[in-house]
Amino acid sequence: MTLIKDILNPESKKPTRDGFGKALLELGEENPNIWVLTADVSESTRTHWFAEKFPKRFVQVGVAEQNMAGVAAGIAACDKTVFISAFGAFSPGRNWDQIRVSICYNNSNVKIHASHTGLTVGPDGATHQALEDIAIVRSLPNITILAPADYEQALKATKAAAKIKTPCYIRTSREKLPVFTTKETPFEIGKANVYRDGKDVAIFAHGITVYYALVAAELLKKKGIDAAVIDCHTIKPIDEVTIIKYAKQCGLIVSVDDHQVIGGLGSTIAEVVVEKCPCPVKRHGIYDHFCESGDANELLKKYVLDADGIAQTVEQSMKMKK
Repeated sequence: MTLIKDILNPESKKPTRDGFGKALLELGEENPNIWVLTADVSESTRTHWFAEKFPKRFVQVGVAEQNMAGVAAGIAACDKTVFISAFGAFSPGRNWDQIRVSICYNNSNVKIHASHTGLTVGPDGATHQALEDIAIVRSLPNITILAPADYEQALKATKAAAKIKTPCYIRTSREKLPVFTTKETPFEIGKANVYRDGKDVAIFAHGITVYYALVAAELLKKKGIDAAVIDCHTIKPIDEVTIIKYAKQCGLIVSVDDHQVIGGLGSTIAEVVVEKCPCPVKRHGIYDHFCESGDANELLKKYVLDADGIAQTVEQSMKMKK
């Protein structure tokens, strides 16, 4: 069992974007070939920490996400490791073509950091709630997709991304979230973390939904439902071994996406299950619509993505078991 903290009594809350920014600072100190670019949102994406310490390796391209991707590919061609950082609604939202051709087609050593993703961007509304980004990035060849669950994992994910020489997409959020993993919690690209074992149902989650899935499992336990909780911090390449194991062990998978159900983690899992080990899969997330503006916690409750909502969805899904 992977080491995590007491989920019911979190010691602190931090945004995952802070873990990304802190990792960049540490990487910059360790490696003179780390470069960072942003599109007029350095403070919001926490790249300003890197910019303040390493100004000669930081490029502010302005509100020009498409240009940012092209410039990054050029710098990477000079044997540099390049991170580009912007809001997910605009990168990859506005520069998908440049990411596809300049970065992925060329297999460039560029890491795309998308901050302010998912539902909890909240008050900024549908235009800024990047809920389709995983779907549009996942179809691209040569790219790794990471969706860290908390501050500590975001730090590890960013450092892990720097070690690979191929394109990588890192998805973080603005909202402060409980820090429930530790410095010792393992992180390996392509290997899901099993935080809780179970025999009745397997809940697969990523990003902010992992914490709520763990709390939901405690609620389900009181109703006699033994739920496993698996953190799919790597959406591509997906951990097929763990998916197949729990498809066999539980006979029911519920995926939880801070994203549209179309093209997200649930779709990825369903693709594996239908080919390798058929079992019922309930895809839970945003059901093919744009969401409202509002407080992050209120939105999670409205769209049934808080702990109570996830528990309710899992309970209702138990009837899908053969």
